[in-house]
Amino acid sequence: MKLQGKKVLQLVSDDFEDLELWYPVHRLREEGAHVILAGEKADHAYIGKYGVPAKSDVAFDDVDITSFDAILVPGGWSPDLLRRFDSVKGFVRYMDEQKRPIGQICHAGWVLISANILDGVNVTSTPGIKDDMENAGAIWHDEPVVVDGHIVSSRRPPDLPDYMRAFIDVFAKQ
Repeated sequence: MKLQGKKVLQLVSDDFEDLELWYPVHRLREEGAHVILAGEKADHAYIGKYGVPAKSDVAFDDVDITSFDAILVPGGWSPDLLRRFDSVKGFVRYMDEQKRPIGQICHAGWVLISANILDGVNVTSTPGIKDDMENAGAIWHDEPVVVDGHIVSSRRPPDLPDYMRAFIDVFAKQ
């Protein structure tokens, strides 16, 4: 198991893209990582776009980001909610400053935009937010996965296998 003993913060709020949250969680757990789901409230069931629930382990206010080795931002419509929390933007900025792995897929780029960390960074996302990404200074590519240092980005659910292989590889090298 490549990630034994590593700790990952998975952000969650309502209207996450079900596969884009759960597929990474399961893959990382298969590799031995300890994945913690953080939402606005602890022990709260957030509902995905297709009705699959995800129960938070901890509230944003109770997260000690310094104890985490990586962070994942799911897609769907939840990134528009997540980026409204100063704590969430702070988590992403901290991970960026520390060069710890940041995974983002689909609309998750909105959170990285709001955290102001994309200037000059090579990324991908759902094509629907390409303009937003470029307006934030990112260099956008229409590819299944783009790795720029510690930031791993992907477009949509069909790209999940490529996304997680790349994220796990980046994470395992840390």
